[in-house]
Amino acid sequence: MERSAVNAQAQGRGEDQDEPESVVVHVQLRPRRGATRKCLAALAALAAEHDEVSFAVTGLSKDDRVVRVTVGIDLGPRAAVAKFSPQAQAAYAFVSAVFTTLYDHMPVYTAEPSGAERAAAATLLERSAAGVPAADVLEGMPSTPAFPVPSPRMPGPGERIPA
Repeated sequence: MERSAVNAQAQGRGEDQDEPESVVVHVQLRPRRGATRKCLAALAALAAEHDEVSFAVTGLSKDDRVVRVTVGIDLGPRAAVAKFSPQAQAAYAFVSAVFTTLYDHMPVYTAEPSGAERAAAATLLERSAAGVPAADVLEGMPSTPAFPVPSPRMPGPGERIPA
């Protein structure tokens, strides 16, 4: 489930000087383990409705109760976001739709995924690109060193947002 080659780390740190700095917002879906297939199918259907939006599954983690699927949505270049460009408007509409149509899967804004969460998401995308449905790949991924699906990380001191 990747709409483009969004590389939030490289763009966010200004490593690619030819491209303007891009703003990526991360939304985490937290379906119960039994509802993961339904969540990913709903995300794919929603993505089909918003085909102009650039997004990628950027993180993956799970625990005993839920799977945490982090989606990075590219809002566009920072200057264009400030001017509420058509790309930014489309991305905001997609984020809004994620919160309204996937509310059963408890969407929340989240920080950028850790390296382990990114690696698990990359494994998920690799295997699903080989023709295996993403939900089947995820269900078959135990938390072992061969398939590292990390437990969720706790937010750092600067990442907590008071209620």
